[in-house]
This record gives sequence, structure tokens and C-alpha cells, in this order.
Amino acid sequence: MIDTLIHNGLIVTVDDAFTLLAGGAVAVRNGRIEKVWVPVAGDALPAARETIDAAGAVVMPGLVNAHTHLPMSLFRGLADDMGLHQWLQEHIMPAEARHITPASVALGAKLSCAEMVLGGTTTCGDGYFLVDHFAPAVAQMGMRAVLGQGIIDFPAPGVPDPAQNVAVARDVVARWMGRAALVRPSIFCHAPYTCSARTLQAGKAAAREMGVLFQIHVAETLEERDQAVREHGCTPIRYLERLGLLDDHTLLVHAVWVDAQEVAIIARSGAHVVHCPESNMKLAAGVAPVPDYRAAGIAVGLGTDGCASNNDLDLWGEMDSAAKLHKVHRGDPTVLDAVAVVRMATIQGARALGLEQLVGSLAPGKRADLIILKVDQPHLTPLYHPASHLVYTARAGDVNHVMVDGQWLVRDRQLLTVDLNDLMDRVNRLARTIANP
Repeated sequence: MIDTLIHNGLIVTVDDAFTLLAGGAVAVRNGRIEKVWVPVAGDALPAARETIDAAGAVVMPGLVNAHTHLPMSLFRGLADDMGLHQWLQEHIMPAEARHITPASVALGAKLSCAEMVLGGTTTCGDGYFLVDHFAPAVAQMGMRAVLGQGIIDFPAPGVPDPAQNVAVARDVVARWMGRAALVRPSIFCHAPYTCSARTLQAGKAAAREMGVLFQIHVAETLEERDQAVREHGCTPIRYLERLGLLDDHTLLVHAVWVDAQEVAIIARSGAHVVHCPESNMKLAAGVAPVPDYRAAGIAVGLGTDGCASNNDLDLWGEMDSAAKLHKVHRGDPTVLDAVAVVRMATIQGARALGLEQLVGSLAPGKRADLIILKVDQPHLTPLYHPASHLVYTARAGDVNHVMVDGQWLVRDRQLLTVDLNDLMDRVNRLARTIANP
């Protein structure tokens, strides 16, 4: 018997042809998608323990937020309207030194997961410190995640001695390898300007040896590019290439200040990119050459970045911003069309995280990570082109049901995994301490 049968909806598969199935159905058994089809009129539907009539709804893959810093939701709105380095060095790092603890990272991660899941994001890629202490919270929330233990050449939460940064990351990866079905460990070197060449190479060597993703912020600002040229005689991407860090298990976050030759370098290496348009706009970092990446065959996922620099984890807004930003920047309304952006927020993000065989599209054999949006609403009426609506019109509040690995996390807009009011009360109590150190 089928565990869950969803029928009578508009199925947006996000397969290679971006197939749309009006009046379609999805069958889920044992956490995986067993069948995606359009039932023949008059034929009996398969028996199921649970049947959902999705009339007036869109059924699609759960969204993939390919770059977050989950515990940093605690600093949402703490320091706004300033440049990246002032924001990071004068405000965020001091706040982290005072307030990031094993207890606080778990609390912040739960808040971030609650926000994402309620908005239809079922998978995230993350990089932060104290992963041992917030990975259980992510697992409890039921999200699928790739969690990168942070490496930086300064004292950091959980790593007071920077000389131990790579060793600590190795230990975290070893402890979480295969420990939780939905959580994968990875290694996250913060950036070329906060990690020495030796640290970067050691971090990448550890990631290669352990078979996990290597994540890094790179080429985010013009200042970073100019600093790399002064100190290393080349731009940040060329520096990573020189150090041997680029391959198909490398995830480049931001990658804004990249020239045509560097696009070719990334494409040859097989590395992937995460585009964070709203964070880049807010920090005036610049506009990444996403159309060029896509033309070169590079997988480009979509990310929000952390709440301290965005200030939300809403991929619907991110899709809208990404599409419009590149149109106005290139002076071309056809650049980064709606279908391409939906792919960035689903299958391309999954590919960037190394999860494309599991999630990112609705296909038999994949894990049942899916969402159901209520579209019989004034702002979504009429519906001519589903991809257009998903990018330019849909909102997080339109997500009605959310499933991960065959389990419902949200039903009728209600989060099932945690007491949301209690969670927000606990965060607000901590925020009073953060505001008044």
C-alpha cells in the first residue's frame, strides 16, 4: 500500500524538460517517490494510508537553500546598512565571541529551520562553528542539510586554538558521517582572507580524504579581490586554483568578482557556485556573473546567506530578486528566465550540494521532499505559467504542506516538529541579552 497519495494537483516536476502535469499525482512509499503520473479518468487510484486532494494547488520539489549560517538568525537585524568588513569585524565577530555557545547555536538553528520549513525550503547547505551542537537540532526539525564545520585562522567558538581548526573539523565530520539520515557533514573554510594557504590546503585535503563537500566564501567583494592581488599576485579564484582547491566537490559561495577567464577555470574544474543576490545587494558587494556561469555549464544554486546579512531565509524572495537583478544589470529582460530560476532553487541547488540523486526534482526513486502551495488565492489568479508564478508572485505564506523524506513537517501551515511559540520566546529572551551586553 502507498503511504501517501497526492492527486488532482498541478505537478511541477523540475525534470530535464520541466514537465508540468495538470491533474497529476505523486505516490510516496517508505520515504521515496514511487510514481509521478496523470491518472486516467475513471481509473481507480491506488490504495493509500493517506490521500490528499491537491485541487487548487501546485505540487513541486522542496526548495534548496544552498548557503546559510543557521545559528546567525540570532543576529537578525543586529547590524545593518554597512560594508561587509565593518559589519563582520566590528559587529558580528564580537557578538559571536560573546553570545555563541553550544546552547545558543542549537536555538538559532531551530529558529532558522522553522522559518525555512514553513516557507517550503526542505534542504539547506550551511557553514558555521559548533556543528556538533546544532546538528542534532537540525535533525530534530526534520530538515535535510549539509552542515559545514567552520575553519578560520582566529579563535572561534569551540576552537579557541586556531592551530587545531582543521583537526576539529575532521573530528566533527567523522562523528557525523552516517550518523543521521538527513544530515551530511562537510568542511567550510571561511574565506581566503581569513584562512592561510596552509589552512586552505589542509582543509581541502581533509574534505577529499573524507569524501565530503568543501565550502568557501570567495570573491565576494571588490576589496577582497584587490587584497588578493596585492598579497598573492592574483585574483581569489586564480589563487584557489593555484592552491589546488577547485574540483567537483568544491562549493564557491558568492563568487561575485570573477572575470571571463575565471568562469572558464571554474567550469573546467567542475566546481559549483552559490548565488546569494539579496545578501550581495544589501552589502553592496556587487552582481555575480550568473548568466555566464550558466552558459559555461556551471551548476549555480541559490542561497539566502545568513539572517545577519539578508535578513531572512526566504527563497521565494531570493528567486524574485535573482531574476530581476540580472535583467536590469544586463539590460536584457530575457536573461535568467523564470524556469532557470526555479531550477536554481531546486535541482541546481541540490547538484551544488552533491544531492541531485536524492532531491531537487519529483521523479521515481528520489526521496520524497516536496511541498504543496495553495494557488487558488487572489494574488495567484489567474495562473497561466506556473514557473512565472513561482518566481514573481508566490510567497512563503502560500506554502500549505511540507514533506521531507516522506514525513510531514508542515500541515495546513502548522509546524509539526516544535512548539513555535516557545521557540520564539526563548530566542527573544536571548536577544534581550544580545542587545544589552
